[in-house]
Amino acid sequence: MNWLKSTLSAAVGTQEPIYGPEAIRSVAQQTAETPYTILNKDLLRWKAYQYTNVETQTFYVMADNGTLVMVQVIYSNIAGIHTTAHFNTKIFDQSGAGNHIWHSDGLSNFMFDEQMVCFGADNLTITLNEEGDSYTIKSTVNPDCLVDLKITRKAPGFTIGKDGTSYFGTDPKNPWGSMTHSFWARCAVEGSITTKEKSYDLAGRGLFIPAMQGMKPHHAAARWNFINFQTPTYSAVMMEFTTPPSYGSTKVNVGAILKDDEIVYAGATNTVTHTSSTTDETSGWPEPTSIKWEWTGKTADGQDLSAEVDGSLGKRLDRVDVMGEVPGFIKTIAGSVAGTKPYIFQFSPAEKLSLKLKIGETETTEEGFMFSESTFIS
Repeated sequence: MNWLKSTLSAAVGTQEPIYGPEAIRSVAQQTAETPYTILNKDLLRWKAYQYTNVETQTFYVMADNGTLVMVQVIYSNIAGIHTTAHFNTKIFDQSGAGNHIWHSDGLSNFMFDEQMVCFGADNLTITLNEEGDSYTIKSTVNPDCLVDLKITRKAPGFTIGKDGTSYFGTDPKNPWGSMTHSFWARCAVEGSITTKEKSYDLAGRGLFIPAMQGMKPHHAAARWNFINFQTPTYSAVMMEFTTPPSYGSTKVNVGAILKDDEIVYAGATNTVTHTSSTTDETSGWPEPTSIKWEWTGKTADGQDLSAEVDGSLGKRLDRVDVMGEVPGFIKTIAGSVAGTKPYIFQFSPAEKLSLKLKIGETETTEEGFMFSESTFIS
């Protein structure tokens, strides 16, 4: 059992001691001096650290024809001894039947360019252009899912605070873990994904999130909430995680409101509230049925800003059992040893919701489309 525990600790991870909330330095602490930092090519570099971490680039597409897609590359390192990369694609079935087109393919001969801004592998290229404002994704990794996409930034990219990073550890000068998110929140998308059945035209809007979990993911966060909300004029994004009790169940929330080609607000003074929920029989988690998302802060010119998206989530798109591919006996032991039971609930209501925005005394309301995730881990 001790051998098994040590093995799971490397790959899955046992519970940590209670360090307390002082063992996490939230990115929110940086915002007093620097509310947000504009992304340049240097800040878009892959890190490829040689210790346990998970690094991702995720592209969300809301096509003008209603198609909803996620494309993602995951680069992970376990204990500095085993590095893997995967390319994931998901075309959501929005009919409610659950017939999503999902592919997760291991990559071979993966590598970065000299500048660490482009990623490649056998039959895959993810290329950032010289100007640093557009990614081209071409994949024939899976013959049943051919990807040819271009995602172009239409408003400045940003990260919250100076570096977008929350740090974990009892010694502030030598953190043992980190969590980083950056955003291109308002993008134009062109291109297609071709499956055995059809070719999906994906011209529309997009969101790009590069992220780094510089520690075992379930040690960093016990729960997540995420929203991507797109209207003709505005984009609203928010990412919130709650640490496990080992770090005081601390909430870290980053988000922004963008209008056309500018950032209206970006900061860490936002909240997510599950206003109603129901117990999911399969996972046992309290699946949200309605959520209220609230952004609060100052605009660049110092005006008070408040915004909200509030409403029913409708029928969920999908419930993802993160450990679904893990052998059953390991999954059972991992749950009992590490206390982990990760599930992701994904939503995109058929009925449009509204972004309600107030800047100073001026109020604006605009309908749009939402994609959101609520994740329960431990």
